[in-house]
Amino acid sequence: MGELGEFGLIALVNQGRTHTPGVLLGPGDDAAVIAAPEGRFVVTTDMLVQDRHFRTDWSSPHDIGRKAIAQNAADVVAMGAVPSAFVVGLGCPSDTPVEFVRALADGMWAEAGRAGASIAGGDMVRSPILIISVTAFGDPRRAPIKLSGARPGDVVAVAGRLGFSAAGLAVLSSGGDAAEFADVVAAHRVPQPPYEAVLELPDAAEITALTDVSDGLLADLGHIAESSRVAIDLEAAALAVPELESVGNALGVDPLDWILAGGEDHAFAATFANSGDLPQGWVRIGRVRPGAGVTVDGILRSGPAGWESFA
Repeated sequence: MGELGEFGLIALVNQGRTHTPGVLLGPGDDAAVIAAPEGRFVVTTDMLVQDRHFRTDWSSPHDIGRKAIAQNAADVVAMGAVPSAFVVGLGCPSDTPVEFVRALADGMWAEAGRAGASIAGGDMVRSPILIISVTAFGDPRRAPIKLSGARPGDVVAVAGRLGFSAAGLAVLSSGGDAAEFADVVAAHRVPQPPYEAVLELPDAAEITALTDVSDGLLADLGHIAESSRVAIDLEAAALAVPELESVGNALGVDPLDWILAGGEDHAFAATFANSGDLPQGWVRIGRVRPGAGVTVDGILRSGPAGWESFA
């Protein structure tokens, strides 16, 4: 990095890239120009810090790049918007290999493409450790799906996998056999939000509240319950994930702990008006009731509900 320089690196990581329609003007000028066909856009920002949110001895730069984009794209989609562009801030030591940054950028572009968007620009600076900050923009083609819309009687449902990332983190943290439990380790390294489960919802689907599961199912549904002033009761039997049983047995952990309080799978959790079958890709896991808080089989669960940045 120190030898190539900032502008040389910017040219390198942008060479040959093709932008999606959401980016009207990409890197090269003082700022990018992003389309807002609805006269507004959804915007979110998230930051990853080395050894806090990822480890370079556990994840490849390509994996880290994909993860950085995925967690931001999931936030945009959780508002019911279509990702249109990403802006990336990168801080890294001057002795960072150029190939590391190239692979990081390749991972970002790969996940941006999976989300249907591209990277419009950003900034690079020298820092003591690797820091990645992503700002994501989205096209709100429907009214925003907020946390505050859940109503008593609504069905609680989830799209995507729960507990896999937390199980993968547990394997890596314990020094377990990453090859034996490759599926969960891969899920921790690269979350795969099921964007299509939200973006392809039929117009008839009466979705009332929506969030992505980034901090933990209990924590994120807790935000819906608090914002909507309702209670949510989950069904433990509906949350069982047989694929996690062998990992749990090997590590002496109840997989339900990963499912309820693990984060970073970036599945989507939503409430739907009780109007029949759920849309494709969604599984019922509980019910919205009058009251407050989140329970499992009617019982308030003790212990952490999920990730806390300053814990």
